[in-house]
Amino acid sequence: MTAAAKTSSSVTATCLRVAAKADRIENVALGIEQRTLACARSGDALVEIRAAAINPSDAKATLGLMPHAVFPRTPGRDFAGVVIDGPTDLIGKEVFGSSGQLGIGRDGTHATHLVVEASALVEKPINISLAEAAGIGVPFVTAQEGFRRSGMPKPGETVLILGLNGKVGQAATQIASWQGARVIGVVRKDELYAGHAHGEVTVVDSSHNDVAATVRELTGGKGADIVYNTVGEPYYDAGTKSLAHLGRQIFIASTKATVPFDIFAFYRGKHTFFGVDSLSLSSPEAGEILRELVPGFASGALKPFPIKPDAIYPLERAAEAYVAVLGSSRDRLVFQPNG
Repeated sequence: MTAAAKTSSSVTATCLRVAAKADRIENVALGIEQRTLACARSGDALVEIRAAAINPSDAKATLGLMPHAVFPRTPGRDFAGVVIDGPTDLIGKEVFGSSGQLGIGRDGTHATHLVVEASALVEKPINISLAEAAGIGVPFVTAQEGFRRSGMPKPGETVLILGLNGKVGQAATQIASWQGARVIGVVRKDELYAGHAHGEVTVVDSSHNDVAATVRELTGGKGADIVYNTVGEPYYDAGTKSLAHLGRQIFIASTKATVPFDIFAFYRGKHTFFGVDSLSLSSPEAGEILRELVPGFASGALKPFPIKPDAIYPLERAAEAYVAVLGSSRDRLVFQPNG
């Protein structure tokens, strides 16, 4: 049973709404509204959402941390569901997708239904569930976009992942190992790698080891061909000192705006730095990136994040879910807005 009534061309959808930014996540005012949705353009599709991931960026945008976030709006960047209106060849298909715009600059996915460009929709592999597909989105899009910009990892290359057990870190580890590269991952405490990989992952505990020295030792003095820095400033020095000659470093976030930049080391090492902002990606652009990853998920070389039963929320528990995603939870959290 769906939570919305279908007419010939529109639905009355149940949507999470955030009216204004809050000073802290516990104070975010989240309401639920009924809104009429329909395909307004020939290239649109109407999706009945079966699952929508809850990203840290969804919650942070309610705190005014994304300057281009609009209010009021429906949050949510990732989704999976069934097409119920739009291009005839898509109707009835199980699809998933992501976006940098959805839920930030326009109404997003934390609702029973979504209108989005048909070109943004990616057909779901049959071997993963809709909830799992909804959880792929932002982490894998971000990880893949970094590698697309820097050059995909190759067999024989070493990829250093800074922030190994974060969701983007796990996604980057999966992609790099799928491509045949060797992966070294850095964590902040004594722990094992928490995710899937297509090969062995060497874990370095930065609380007890000099990261750059350890990477040099593990690579016979060469260093890492690619450093994927998912944390930013806290690992900037270690990551830069770990780079091989002609090495590439990818940045997706930071805790501070500035770092001590050694221009001599930069040009003498012939290094290249790449910045990735997943919020700049349109829904169709994110769909293009996800389609590149579908063969990996279909073959089992890539695996979606597991969705635990207690990590699934109805829209009515949105405030609790937003607190959890910015708190201690390491699980991939999802809404199931249609029950």
